[in-house]
Amino acid sequence: MNIAEYSIKNKVISWLFLVILAIGGVSSFGNLSRLEDPAFTIKDAMIISTYPGATSMEVEEELTYPLEKEIRQLPYIDKITSTSSNGMSQIMVSMKMDYGPDELPQIWDEMRRKINDLQPTLPSGVNSVQIIDDFGDVFGVMIMLTGDGYDYVELKQYADYLTREVELVDGVGKVSIAGDQQEQLFVEMSLERLAALNLDMSTVTSLLAQQNSVVSAGEVMLNGQSLTIKPNGTLSTVEELENLIIHGRDTGNLIRLKDVAEVTRGIQEKPGNVLTYNGKPAINLGIAFSSGVNVVEIGKALDAELDRLESIKPAGVELNYFYNQAQEVDKSVADFLISLVEAVAIVIIVLLFAMGLRSGLIIGLVLLLTVFGTFILMDYNDVELHRISLGALIIALGMLVDNAIVVVEGILVGLKKGKTKLQAAKDIVKQTQWPLLGATIIAITAFAPIGLSKDATGEFMGSLFWVLCFSLFLSWVTALTLTPFLAEMLLKEEDKVDENEDPYKGILFVVFGGCLKVALRFRWLTVVSMVALLAVSVVGFGMVKQQFFPPSNTPMFYVDMWMPEGTDVRETIKQTEKVESYIRQQDDVEFVTTTVGQGMQRFALTYQPEKSYEAYSQLQVRTTDRDTMFKVLEGLDKDLANKFEQPTFQFKLIEFGPSPASKIEARISGADPQILRNIAVEVEDILLADPGSRNVRHDWRERTKELVPLFNESKARRLGISKTDLSETLQMAFGGYNIGLLRDGTHMLPIVARLPEEERFDFESLNNVKIWSPSLQTYIPVEQVIDGVELQWSEPLIQRRDRKRTLTVLADHDVLGDETPASLFARVKPKVEALDLPAGYNISWGGEYESSKDAQESLFGSLPMGYLLMFIITMLLFNSVRKPLVIWFTVPLSIIGVSIGLLGTNMPFSFTAFLGLLSLSGMILKNGIVLLDQINSELQTGKDPYLAVVDSAISRVRPVSMAALTTILGMIPLVFDAFFGSMAITIMAGLGFATVLTLIVVPVMFAILYRIKPSTSGY
Repeated sequence: MNIAEYSIKNKVISWLFLVILAIGGVSSFGNLSRLEDPAFTIKDAMIISTYPGATSMEVEEELTYPLEKEIRQLPYIDKITSTSSNGMSQIMVSMKMDYGPDELPQIWDEMRRKINDLQPTLPSGVNSVQIIDDFGDVFGVMIMLTGDGYDYVELKQYADYLTREVELVDGVGKVSIAGDQQEQLFVEMSLERLAALNLDMSTVTSLLAQQNSVVSAGEVMLNGQSLTIKPNGTLSTVEELENLIIHGRDTGNLIRLKDVAEVTRGIQEKPGNVLTYNGKPAINLGIAFSSGVNVVEIGKALDAELDRLESIKPAGVELNYFYNQAQEVDKSVADFLISLVEAVAIVIIVLLFAMGLRSGLIIGLVLLLTVFGTFILMDYNDVELHRISLGALIIALGMLVDNAIVVVEGILVGLKKGKTKLQAAKDIVKQTQWPLLGATIIAITAFAPIGLSKDATGEFMGSLFWVLCFSLFLSWVTALTLTPFLAEMLLKEEDKVDENEDPYKGILFVVFGGCLKVALRFRWLTVVSMVALLAVSVVGFGMVKQQFFPPSNTPMFYVDMWMPEGTDVRETIKQTEKVESYIRQQDDVEFVTTTVGQGMQRFALTYQPEKSYEAYSQLQVRTTDRDTMFKVLEGLDKDLANKFEQPTFQFKLIEFGPSPASKIEARISGADPQILRNIAVEVEDILLADPGSRNVRHDWRERTKELVPLFNESKARRLGISKTDLSETLQMAFGGYNIGLLRDGTHMLPIVARLPEEERFDFESLNNVKIWSPSLQTYIPVEQVIDGVELQWSEPLIQRRDRKRTLTVLADHDVLGDETPASLFARVKPKVEALDLPAGYNISWGGEYESSKDAQESLFGSLPMGYLLMFIITMLLFNSVRKPLVIWFTVPLSIIGVSIGLLGTNMPFSFTAFLGLLSLSGMILKNGIVLLDQINSELQTGKDPYLAVVDSAISRVRPVSMAALTTILGMIPLVFDAFFGSMAITIMAGLGFATVLTLIVVPVMFAILYRIKPSTSGY
């Protein structure tokens, strides 16, 4: 008993299977987690360490280099990039793609142990090394707290309260605060008062530092118990600090700190990361969801909690959503579900018209049940509902009916020949079950490279393969079981049967048969014509625009603003405020947020926050819709550079999928900074000369000025003054420095020593600065220990890549025109590589070129095995080598339609289009297998070979063309999607042309390889 017969005779089991698919599918659909885009693992960690007072080169040699050397010993490392600046080292460590999210925590722990072991050997001035291994955390909800009349301390207190409450919401994984400014205690010591009391400043600062130091006083045994000894005296209030006793040097009198200093509480004078929302100072509350949750449902719970807290919110405080992933996911999934329903409706309507009401209903029901079954498998395997998985379902729709169409078509033909419904179903299933399985596996295998790819792109797109795998395999099962079962119930047996009647006498079959006979008669001309058409298409394909991932639909863009290197962060804030005010005046702008000093918290996986730079700010601009976004962008592109001379601007769009910070990156590696800069000038000139380039710059930035007081060692030694004394005195004179901490409850407030404002100096009055001489026991002019001041130029930033100094020239394409990064890169690459470089220097390429190349290399790593498996399956199906060659000859023909489709629609060949091109091979082979299997069946009956070829091709016109047509028309909703548009055009055009050609070329190639001559009967 074959499976069709079993399904028809055991109706209870078939009904049970049908009900399980229907009810289970609906239930599983409700359980599926929802995301806007699939998650992928960011395998990076940031290592930040400070070395106050060190130059960028000292940081590089004494701090960055030892850390890089130690980290590089780990076998998991892919690459290390670092930035050494004055007083700070920032190292980004990227892991190899072989390691997934489960292994990363252990890797980070091992790296942390190595760095901890290294710390004692680092210079004494290095502060503790900070390792940020949650660099890839995504804060899907970003709330900007603003409040008229509230300072940062008050906003931070409310943000802390919200954090505690929001963390209790089920499904919230992490809450992080950004943009708050450090509260400090300022101890403003008057030099005049200190001098009058003959006190040196170091005595006071040392006392302050020691007073709150945590030092163990040991333990004591008392009555068999061990008691900890903990002396009191720790200062915890401003009043206690003011009353701190200082011992007078000459008189021995006891002096209180308030006699020589004024103690105040306030915000740090030099801001850290500063945020604003529509011009108002803001603190950002970043909320990350737990993994595997339904973002939409958790978003609703979060909204309910915030609504509850609304009643106790301080008057004047506002909560503004900068980004709400729950709303974005809800809208994105809803839009894709509409597209899915549209695609299903299109496919079913086509089937009803082409196959008839009853046949169309059967195939339509099987299609719906297959989709429901796919939801069950997605739920069981933790595949979320998002853009990629829903897109995969739409892509699969047309292919899901292929197997059912073949079975229904076979049953209809059997009925016309007088068979019973049971016999017709048994015969067609017996004939096609293994060829259909082989064809289905081949179609699945065509998508396998993306599912097996280990890089970030493969992780991002991986669900495409799994959804197609689940749905296509399930379509084979339902075609062999539910299709015969439903056909037995819905189809009617023929009352009168004329066994001599030709079931293929319609106009479509007659016209096709005539064309096929002409092609068979002129078979070599047909083959040569196909090869010539293919060659022309390959040439035409070279004119298609190239792209990695397209821009997102989200109507938001970024403006990166860079001030000249060396600009104080306070000046950057002032300029950013002016730019923000101008942008907010533009029509169709909903809101503008700014971040100064570094990038925003990561609110999307594709967002890459910038490192810490005082001269950097970013403005995030949200418009009313995507169309107005480009209008606003175009206006700003023209106006900003003219209205604001100091800063340079870089415009960025939000993109789908992993993407680099800059589209074009030319990495120049070598030892000498000056030679690196000279080469960079040549590369920049090439990029600037191209009209399609924008935002040309390099990551070493401009050299900065450095004032160097020439310390006289011999003079200073006689006066008892050290270089450290000079540095601390100058710090006090021009700003102040941290000398300790005050414990205020759970908060640690830095204590900053500085001069009163009226006693502070500008650099022009350097010689008037007084320094304490231990030898003379008095204050003396600082000019007595220095031999003047020199102005020097220095490297503010030293960038390294894999322990080599590397200067990267960066550029972007014109986002407002038809220019793509690939077209710009294709023009500038040969010119840059033609430069004559000194020995020891080389140029390598990053940016979108590297990202695309890495993604494709990862795909190509598994591609040969995939295609080999596909070829082996075709060999096993036909137990032949020549027959698979017949089918495989048709695969390259898809490029004909792809070239015409992409050129005709002006669509770029993106990474998703590349995946579509790979998948075409499976679709085309599937059609070819169905056709070749029919030829085999006809030959086994003893029919004349020529007649067998012609009759088989004619009998497969409807199932093959219907399979292609349903796939093509089912893609229509994706044509208008920004992410899948180019893939849809690739599959639609490629499959459309290849299907027509397959129905002609497969018979022609079969006739050539098997030397089949036209029938002498004249048929």
